[in-house]
Amino acid sequence: PHSHPGTEGTEMIRYDGIRVEYGDFTAIHDLDLHVREGEFFTLLGPSGCGKTTALRTLAGFVTPSKGELYVADRQVTRLPSDKRRIGMVFQNYALFPSLDVRENIAFGLKVRKEPRAEVERKVREIAEQVDLSPAQLGKNLADLSGGQQQRVAIARALVLRPEILLLDEPLSNLDAKLRAQLRVQLKDLQEQFGITTVYVTHDQDEALSMSDRIAVFHEGRVEQVGTPEEIYDASATEFVCHFIGDASRLSTELVAEVAARSGADLDPGCASYVREEKVRLGAGQGTSGAVAVPGTVVRRRYHGVRSSYEISTHGAIVKVMRPEDGSARLRVGDEVTVHIDPGTILQYGGDAATAADGARTAASTSAGAR
Repeated sequence: PHSHPGTEGTEMIRYDGIRVEYGDFTAIHDLDLHVREGEFFTLLGPSGCGKTTALRTLAGFVTPSKGELYVADRQVTRLPSDKRRIGMVFQNYALFPSLDVRENIAFGLKVRKEPRAEVERKVREIAEQVDLSPAQLGKNLADLSGGQQQRVAIARALVLRPEILLLDEPLSNLDAKLRAQLRVQLKDLQEQFGITTVYVTHDQDEALSMSDRIAVFHEGRVEQVGTPEEIYDASATEFVCHFIGDASRLSTELVAEVAARSGADLDPGCASYVREEKVRLGAGQGTSGAVAVPGTVVRRRYHGVRSSYEISTHGAIVKVMRPEDGSARLRVGDEVTVHIDPGTILQYGGDAATAADGARTAASTSAGAR
């Protein structure tokens, strides 16, 4: 059964003080992380942040220099990868082009020397579950679409009945439209099998739309673990705030103005941000408690379903997202009213000495992190 996010499921994976070093370089610093049974858990971050190393350590391809790793309460730190009951799908699927679909799916079972009739039965069964027709089983990989190839890669991993499925950027080589379709397909399959899944990606949309929980990696450390909503609405560090979605840096003057007029507990000396869809434009559009400030449109970007406006106000450029719903479009130079709810302002840092510099330089380093 799929344990839903928020419910305390049984723990399936535990990284306990895992450190990975390559010579002088520390790829992962003392990682503590728990993944629950049936969870879709994503490791998210820019390239070189340690997320893939964390996944490969779990798969048994990388040996940590310190710490222990547990799967279903068994310590697997020194266990060879084929004894870990973990299925893996790589970025390029790592399928064998010379074998047909059936042989690709059967590969792991044959390595295990299972009887031929058993292999046949299991391949047929899993193919049906991932929506591959009997006719497709006899085809060459070259004759399949990207989506079908992905299903073959997943079937090949799942036919071995692993306890955990690891996915390393499985959609990154595909075009945007196909990626969006396969995200949905992948998530559906995962829920159908109820299998604990650890997914690596650098794509924040992918992480937000698919995950039960996300760990955001930066320079070998985890900056924040939480549900997509927690990561987005309550980013714990300045790095997370920058990396997930789009946020405007607010000037000291603007924060002081909002604080003074709302009585909110905001420190103008902190690095302060607000996300573009949390800000409202126009008269009478504010939520209760929002502060209205005058501004001027300096730029508009059109995205089809919405437009993104940049508004200059109190020494800051505030991005505002507005749906293209037929209401009048704003033009550069228009005077507008911007409504900012103090509750949506994210603040970082805050020790007085660095706050003044911090508020001027939009550093992507994590100020309040550790």
